[in-house]
Formats: sequence, C-alpha cells, structure tokens
Amino acid sequence: KMTKIINLTPHAINITDGPTFQPSGKVARVSVQQIDDGVIGGVPVKKQTFGEIVDLPDPADDTVYIVSALVLSAAKAAGRTDCVAPDTANAVRNDDGHIVSVPGFVK
Repeated sequence: KMTKIINLTPHAINITDGPTFQPSGKVARVSVQQIDDGVIGGVPVKKQTFGEIVDLPDPADDTVYIVSALVLSAAKAAGRTDCVAPDTANAVRNDDGHIVSVPGFVK
C-alpha cells in the first residue's frame, strides 16, 4: 500500500535525486510562551518555553507528516510515530548557505 506524505511545513521539501513535496497549506507548529527576562547589552531578552503542537492532524492510516525538527521533537515526546523532519544536517546548500535539497528524512 502506498504511504501518503503530507508536508506540514511552509516550504517545498526537495529530496536530492527524488521527489519534491509541496506545502500542504497547513503548517504544524509548537506554541510558544515568552516572558521578559531582562536586558543584555541594551537588547531585550525573553525566556521562552514551548507548549502544545498546533495544526498537526490526528494520525491516519498509511500517512506520514513532514514537520519541522522542533515539531518532530514535540511529537515524539507525545508518542507520535507518524512524523518526520527534513534531514537538514546533510542538506545540499547553495553558495548563500540556503538549503537546495535534503537526502531524506529523520525520525
């Protein structure tokens, strides 16, 4: 049976020598709370904590969701096994350092 792969990031994910996964139009994120935490060198600093995952659909048969590394970390902590993130550690980058493609996914 074919696995359905849904891209829940805002960017097209180009697999090196493989397919491109266009954004689905929905972006999974992790909620963030910030509180003021002083000033360093005249620059305001905030303490940041991460909360619940937002806009990650419920698990579905034969479906994998492409998410950011942060969302993947939160999803794994919540027991989800249906999420992957682009393998940016081994990405192909252009002269400006922008990601052109990734060799695959990480879990």
